[in-house]
Order: sequence, then structure tokens, then C-alpha cells
Amino acid sequence: MSTTAGMAPRFSIMSGPCKICFKAAKWLPVLFIVSVVVWSYYAYVIQLNLLTVESIIEKCFYLLLYHFLLVLFLWAYWQTIFTDIGRVPKQFRLPPAELDRYESAETDEARRAVLEGFTQKQNLPVYNRTMTGDIRYCEKCVQIKPDRCHHCSVCGECVLKLDHHCPWVNNCVAFSNYKFFILFLGYALVYCLFIAATTLQYFIKFWKNQLEVPGKFHILFVFFVSIMFAISLVSLFGYHIFLVVKNRSTLESFRAPIFQLRNTWVQDKDGFSLGAYNNFIEVFGDNRSLWFLPLASSLGDGVTYPQRCVDEDTDDLLGARQRWAEDEENELTAGYINNHTHALEEVVLQANHTNPV
Repeated sequence: MSTTAGMAPRFSIMSGPCKICFKAAKWLPVLFIVSVVVWSYYAYVIQLNLLTVESIIEKCFYLLLYHFLLVLFLWAYWQTIFTDIGRVPKQFRLPPAELDRYESAETDEARRAVLEGFTQKQNLPVYNRTMTGDIRYCEKCVQIKPDRCHHCSVCGECVLKLDHHCPWVNNCVAFSNYKFFILFLGYALVYCLFIAATTLQYFIKFWKNQLEVPGKFHILFVFFVSIMFAISLVSLFGYHIFLVVKNRSTLESFRAPIFQLRNTWVQDKDGFSLGAYNNFIEVFGDNRSLWFLPLASSLGDGVTYPQRCVDEDTDDLLGARQRWAEDEENELTAGYINNHTHALEEVVLQANHTNPV
């Protein structure tokens, strides 16, 4: 049997100019959003507030609140776009010798044994499996997938706690930027609602032919555009708030992760749920002053996650989680480990009281 039989190719068909054009095209949705925001700024600030609104108090109130929301909205958008996606630690990647053994194995059982042996040797904290109970392995990245990790075909690599790849931010929405994405949706929705609410009276005047200013059509269009985007955002924002409260990703809501329970592998959409409050602070952090700011405060390292239920048959695997944490401590700053590990322990402790097994 060939050593590459059944193995997915690990190369890209795009190169040179095609690759450059493809990368440039991926920025078009972002460019569209930025263009709409720039035009809305012109329509709202210049045409409405500076050239149409007559009351100084009303004008100052609109401009101050508008720029406050705009800064939060663009800050969260920037963080969502340019925060580096969570990459799988090198310990999960098969070394050349193990990879050769895996690719030269002639049966599924032999390949499964290679992955199981490597996982135990490296003390990898991997608890989710496939439907057949196999370790989740990425043929393209030649590495074990940590829990909640999935391969993004657009980015071409495995991403920690992948929710989805969003073309509007040209980035994966995942562990490292999920909080920023939620804030981006929330502030974008408030931004649109604020514009719609404050331009409503001028839209009514336009409808009654009482608005005689040069930029009246800009005011009209910015009202309709803000309403249109608000309608789109309210459902998307509401859905992701639901996912946060349930501690699920978009992928997990359609394909539930698989856990071991009484010697069998079962799908459980709520396997990582620790209760609504604990689920919230896992994403937004335990520092309340940072909850609504686009600053990193999520708990954990993106590799291990507290689980709602731990079956007795997997108790012996918990040692791997502890050993993994001890190994990672040598690579991360002591402050980060101390703060976030303590917070996660509180999450698990509260979950044990609110979700008895």
C-alpha cells in the first residue's frame, strides 16, 4: 500500500497571481462595510447634524453619542478582523516518525492505534471523539484536533474553538476573537438603531415635503440603510447571544460534540454548558470592567474546556488535563496562568453546584 494512499493532499492549487487575487478578493466584503460606514458618517455628521439640525443642544447630543458609538463599533470591528486566529499548539502535531507510521498503516485499526499511542504519550487533553470513538485527526494539518477545534478550509488550517469563517471580517470567528465578534454585532446594532431613531423625524419631514435641504436624499437613504442593517443584525446578534448562554459554537449547534458516557460515545450539544452565567464569563471574562470593551478577557487557553458531565470511565484522563496545564505554564506568563486558571476553577466549582451529575 502506498504511504500516501487515502491521505488528503497538503498543497494548494493556487500560486502566484491567482493567490494574490484570491487574497485581495477576500477583502471586498470588508471594503464594502467600511465604505458604508464612511458614507454614513458623511450623511449623518455633515448632511444631517452640521447642515440640517438647527438646535445646538440637539446637534451636540447627537454628535457626542454618535461618535462614542462609532468608536466602540469600529474598535470591536478592528479587533475581530486583525486578532490572530487561535492556532493549535505544536504538541498536537504528529512528528515525522509518527506521521510515517500513520500513513504507512494498512488498516483503520492500525491508524487508530498510532493516534491513541501518540495522544497518551504526549498527555494531550483530548476528550471529544468521532462518532466511531476515534480521535479527531486533521489529514491536512497532520495533527490531533483539540476539543472544539475544526479545520477552516478558507484559512487552510485548524482553528481553536472555530465558530465559523466570516467573510464580512475576512477572518475566522473563533476562541481568540469571539468576544470581539459579539461586541461588534452588538455595537453595530446599537449604531444602526441610533441613526434610525435620530433621523426618523427628518424622514417624516421629508415624507411631508417639509425638508428642504440640499442633502435630504442622504438623510433619507441613511435612514433606510440603518433600518435594513438593523433588521439583519438583530437576528444574528440574538442568535450568538443564545450560543454564548448555551456555551455552543455555530458548528456545535448543527453537529453536537461527542463525549464518552458509560462506555459509549454520545452527542451532547450541552456538553460544555456550565450554566448561563458561567458560560457568559467563559467568553467575556471575570473582570466586569472589561465585559463591554474590545479587550481580551476570555477565560482559558482555547485547548481545554470545563465540561458539564465527566463520566467515571474518563476520570483517569483528567490527569492529562493537569499535566497539560503544567507543561503550558512553562510557555505562558505566570500572571496569565494564575488569573485565568483561578477563574476557570471558580467556573467549574459553581457548575458543580448548579449542574449536579
